[in-house]
Amino acid sequence: MIKSVNNQEFKIIAVSNRKLCDRPFLEQIERVCKIHPEAVILREKDLTEEKYGTLAKEVMNICSRYQVSCILHNFWETAIELECTSVHLPLPVLQKLSDEEKNKFIKIGISIHSVEEAKEAEQLGASYLTAGHIYATDCKKGLLPRGLEFLEEVCKEVNIPVYGIGGIKFDEEQWNDMEKCGAVGGCIMSGMMKI
Repeated sequence: MIKSVNNQEFKIIAVSNRKLCDRPFLEQIERVCKIHPEAVILREKDLTEEKYGTLAKEVMNICSRYQVSCILHNFWETAIELECTSVHLPLPVLQKLSDEEKNKFIKIGISIHSVEEAKEAEQLGASYLTAGHIYATDCKKGLLPRGLEFLEEVCKEVNIPVYGIGGIKFDEEQWNDMEKCGAVGGCIMSGMMKI
């Protein structure tokens, strides 16, 4: 789903969380793919790498059918094994990857929570960043959101695409605000797992 905001393309990435689904998870992934987000990040943090790999194969097949990019999360070795060229990692994982390992991927996304982390991720070869959390969210109950000022600061300090994450909804006003900060898009978890 690429939404036109201020005559620019505002890209939406779906982030998975099977615990939020009201229906079978793979059925939900198919529903998500039918609206054609920019990508689906398979973020199932509680799974072992083996179980994650099994699920990833199925999700990659669904994404492929709908021509939606599938980005595997954290388990970069599984991504290589499954020939998935897009991966999303925490910064500490990226810090440990060799250039040879990084070169196995076309796209490397990194989660960042400060301007310093954003700069470091870019320097280490990140293709894009998710910066958050921007708005209040149930996923981070009790933690104050970093807000739009933070998002704008990150966008000004790096030369790679930045997506806002945390409390992002199907809300054009919210998308406009993030676009004004310089973000190329936003990541939606809860909303995507309920559509």
